[in-house]
Amino acid sequence: MKKIVINGGNRLNGSVCISGAKNAAVAIIPAIILSDGVCRVENIPDIMDVNLMLDILEKMGAKVNRINRSTVEIDPGNISSSYANYDEIRAMRASCYLLGALLGKFSEAESALPGGCNFGVRPIDQHLKGFGVLGAENSVANGMIKLKSNGLQGGHVYLDVVSVGATINIMLAAVKTPGRTVIENAAKEPHVVDLANFLNSMGADIRGAGTDVIKINGVSHLSGTNYTIIPDQIEAGTYMAAAAATNGDVTITNVITKHLESITAKLREMGITVEEYEDCIRVHNKGRLHKCNVKTMPHPGFPTDMQPQIAVLLSVADGTSMITEAVWDNRFRYVDELKRMGANISVSGKMAVIEGVDNLKGAPVKATDLRAGAAMIVAGLAAQGTTCIEDIRHIERGYENVVGKFSSLGADIKIVQTDEPTSAN
Repeated sequence: MKKIVINGGNRLNGSVCISGAKNAAVAIIPAIILSDGVCRVENIPDIMDVNLMLDILEKMGAKVNRINRSTVEIDPGNISSSYANYDEIRAMRASCYLLGALLGKFSEAESALPGGCNFGVRPIDQHLKGFGVLGAENSVANGMIKLKSNGLQGGHVYLDVVSVGATINIMLAAVKTPGRTVIENAAKEPHVVDLANFLNSMGADIRGAGTDVIKINGVSHLSGTNYTIIPDQIEAGTYMAAAAATNGDVTITNVITKHLESITAKLREMGITVEEYEDCIRVHNKGRLHKCNVKTMPHPGFPTDMQPQIAVLLSVADGTSMITEAVWDNRFRYVDELKRMGANISVSGKMAVIEGVDNLKGAPVKATDLRAGAAMIVAGLAAQGTTCIEDIRHIERGYENVVGKFSSLGADIKIVQTDEPTSAN
């Protein structure tokens, strides 16, 4: 079993480069199924979820040439089946994008139901609603979902709730579907825009990405393309939080500062100095943080994927803070782990009340999900003593070279291999 071991108390200092966006990459890679040519994608993060998605495409018949750690060329020409049932699919939520891509290419699709982090009920009803408007019938049995149509046709989809996954899946299904498809109440996240830009670079006709109404005029052909994925907003936010938690001084490069506005605003409200430049951001802090209240919202609101990291900062802030989770159920599972480290947090439903303490103390903890794992790293860096983090496979799903990057900033952090049984229950 692998663990991350952190000896806390070091101020982070220096510069760190942000990798490509996980959430964009895991949507763009399935989109390549729709292409009639070879696609070269750069700034791909070297993380577990991306590598699993590449493995899935290879098993489906695509030729995948990994040119280097961050660049891949994919030829989807040999993908001839709409069927996808692999173990990798059950390990990641984003594998559901295979449904939209396969439906858009073959007018039918069959795939295992996706997995991913456990945040409670994560239905795909809005995905299926969109597919249905386009003319696909669905059935679910024995852990498989099947989509079938007699020919897709563009239509008008109104999402009952803002859903990133449904917005992306409907875009994938509609991009080569005859006629115009309109998605209302669409998600506006940066990776939704990045997917639209990628598809447009192949010859798609998608307008309005980044607003709540997306219009897609179906095309008959998508060519190969060269494309560079946007930087990862949440990775950048995590290093911003770590710099603040350790009273550090960190410059975070390869970022789009506009994508970080909601995070930057909250850090400044907490008394942290954030300096913005063209493609980098500097975060430095001296002294105790101020309390504040945070409510997660769809973009451009405060991202739910930064909620656990901001909770760590509020755990050592001066006064009482509140976090309201307005996106996912069951996103406070990490709270018990922070309590092991001395945090004073009480949870009621979708709200957490945090009484700031003077400091956190190292303890054995576990990563209950991807972003919770990142929060445990931030907490361990800020804590007094040694923190051992188990279940780090969750962290490896979404953070490239996280130990190496934090080490370069002066953190005392390493991965250790042990035969010991799990101790954080």
